Amino acid sequence: MKRKVRRLNSLFVVVFVVLIIGCSSDYAPKPKGYNRFVLPPHEYQALPDTFPYSFEYSKHARLLRDSSWISDRFWVEIYYPQFKADINITYKVVDNQDSLKGYLDDAYFLTAKHQIKASGIDETIAKTATGKTVVYAELDGEVPSQFQFFTTDSTKNFFRGALYFDTKVHNDSLMPAIEYVKIDIVKMMNSFTWNDKVEVK
Repeated sequence: MKRKVRRLNSLFVVVFVVLIIGCSSDYAPKPKGYNRFVLPPHEYQALPDTFPYSFEYSKHARLLRDSSWISDRFWVEIYYPQFKADINITYKVVDNQDSLKGYLDDAYFLTAKHQIKASGIDETIAKTATGKTVVYAELDGEVPSQFQFFTTDSTKNFFRGALYFDTKVHNDSLMPAIEYVKIDIVKMMNSFTWNDKVEVK
């Protein structure tokens, strides 16, 4: 009987020591896996002079033709392969004040479409280094487009852009990449000019 008690006591001590050793190691629950972005330094290059507009865009992005079925001649995508991010650029010729009003209405409508999912939309009207007026819209929340913008000379040209990420990662996890591309967009618009040498019709 005493041997059984001793064995049980010995077994209890061994189990207790193992538990103590096991519990003494530092343990922390693993956080959710967020994308880790390595953000390269901002570097820029000029857009080819074959467009009716001109600006500088990131050297870390690719200039692609817009591949959508409604694509127009001077629509492009500025694609960031590292982030799976696209700045979709659209361009329209302003024929008259009615067409300008239509483009402005469309721009505001396309931003407002995100109100269902947006926790906030912050609109800013800014004057660029080249004297252009740009309307920026920053969208918060789980929205497909986090940043939109447009500019026009009110008589001939209308230019609009929207930032999209082709990923299911939540926007709060994408924030470093969103902020990075937003800096590039502001740089783009600060270097923006119209190129009257290109025939648009």
